[in-house]
Amino acid sequence: MANRTDLKSWQNLAKHAETLKSRHIRDLFKEDDSRFEKFSIELPHLLFDFSKNLITDETKAALLALAREVDVEGWRSKMFAAEHINHTEDRAVMHVALRDRSDKPIVIDGEDARPAVAAELERMRKLSEKLRSGGWVGFTGKQITDIVSIGIGGSNLGPLMVTEALSAYSDKRFNMHYVSNVDGVQIADVLEKLNPETTLFVISSKTFTTLETMTNARTAEQWFLKAAGDRSAIAAHFVAVSTNRKLVTEFGIAEENIFDMWDWVGGRFSLWSAIGLPIVLSLGYEQFEALLQGAYEMDQHFQNAPLEQNAPVLMALVGVWNSNFLGYSAQALLPYDQCLHRFPAYMQQAEMESNGKSVNWAGERLNYRSVPLIWGEVGINGQHAFYQMLHQGTDIIPADFIGSVESNIDVPGHHDALMANFFAQTQALMQGSDEQQVRAELTAKGLSEERIAALIPQKVHRGNRPTNTLLLQKVDARTLGALIALYEHKIFVQGIIWEIYSFDQWGVELGKVLATGIQRELAPEAAVGTGHDASTRNLLNFYKKARSKQQ
Repeated sequence: MANRTDLKSWQNLAKHAETLKSRHIRDLFKEDDSRFEKFSIELPHLLFDFSKNLITDETKAALLALAREVDVEGWRSKMFAAEHINHTEDRAVMHVALRDRSDKPIVIDGEDARPAVAAELERMRKLSEKLRSGGWVGFTGKQITDIVSIGIGGSNLGPLMVTEALSAYSDKRFNMHYVSNVDGVQIADVLEKLNPETTLFVISSKTFTTLETMTNARTAEQWFLKAAGDRSAIAAHFVAVSTNRKLVTEFGIAEENIFDMWDWVGGRFSLWSAIGLPIVLSLGYEQFEALLQGAYEMDQHFQNAPLEQNAPVLMALVGVWNSNFLGYSAQALLPYDQCLHRFPAYMQQAEMESNGKSVNWAGERLNYRSVPLIWGEVGINGQHAFYQMLHQGTDIIPADFIGSVESNIDVPGHHDALMANFFAQTQALMQGSDEQQVRAELTAKGLSEERIAALIPQKVHRGNRPTNTLLLQKVDARTLGALIALYEHKIFVQGIIWEIYSFDQWGVELGKVLATGIQRELAPEAAVGTGHDASTRNLLNFYKKARSKQQ
């Protein structure tokens, strides 16, 4: 199989990058005041501005040539046609089917999936309405007041991020709690605040065997039974999202309270499915529908817009340009909206678990970088933490700035102050400040020439730091759905360009397998196996010895 670096378009981009590396984005704006019009796209729910990147018309054309040479359009068609593009697991990749608002059949593996998807959504709606209306009561007849979502990875991060992002739209009918960490401190802290008579648990695990999730589920079960005393009471306080009905019913959860999942939906793309049940319960079904609608509208844009005006495609291409041709190894996500404070963590999983691979479709080692390190924090907090590095550090880290025109909660004077920083930071990162500017500033303050000479090297900002700006009208359900789908499709496009399988995650399996064996060896009566390396073997022995002194 030909290597991506052998492609004519890839080689053209590599040559082109050498001509641009000595340029400054600030100068590109001076040369072409129409950059914003050329390098931005306005969509119904957001504006995507990528003009503050080290790109020109030639760059854009060369990147689009790469997208066409690797057949992004063809692979996009295969995904929407439910072909098994997840080759290593022999599955379709059809999370888009979960939010399809058309009335056309969605044929997956020879069957129309639309009736099953619609039926599951209807079951979610009915459960939500029954709980909200007080029609569902606990084992003592009291109404449910608290909902605990137990899951990990995609079964946790998606619902958690969305319910927090849209909390302003919740009627606060239920107190929502999320448990993911197998560290008992988290679930102990949650359970301490709850009443078993008024608590409902949502357990999300495709196999119903996930170590972290089931450890927490068993702890919740024991806590509940200590109060209820009767296993039959579990049916009124536990529901599940899983494919393993046998294990779920053995746990005590009623058949009618088991919600389905499908193999053609990856965990980190599953919040649109029954995994999103906590979203429905927290916000109400109408808000969940709006979330689906926004994602569907972005799906339509991605599927139908020409590549030159396609936001997910261009976002992906700019990312490839920065990573593979300019050599930037990280990407920051910086939301200037408190409600999106979990968005960077959500996208860390979505991007790095999807595209954190080092072999291509043929199993050959990549000789180019795949996904950069994804990290981030709420913008204003970040300004007083790590922005110093973004502005003057030795590494250049491209960043996505995400802000909104309207705040979810309007507190006079706050939003404009927030957004003033939002706009200023991207300008400062791009423009920087040169020696002449710093000298004039310090001279105006009356500093001596000696002091000025000492401070100039410290205060100069070279700028030329790339950013994308995503300006949302408002963080509501529809806009959030569109934003998440935008990034999902970006991930897909980059996976095609890097020639890697984005929808498996074999890398996380090895640690899980080893942990299962090690957990058995941690039992007091067990011996540490000889198959470990010297470091691991001695760490285990040290841990067991220290634990034995405390027990």
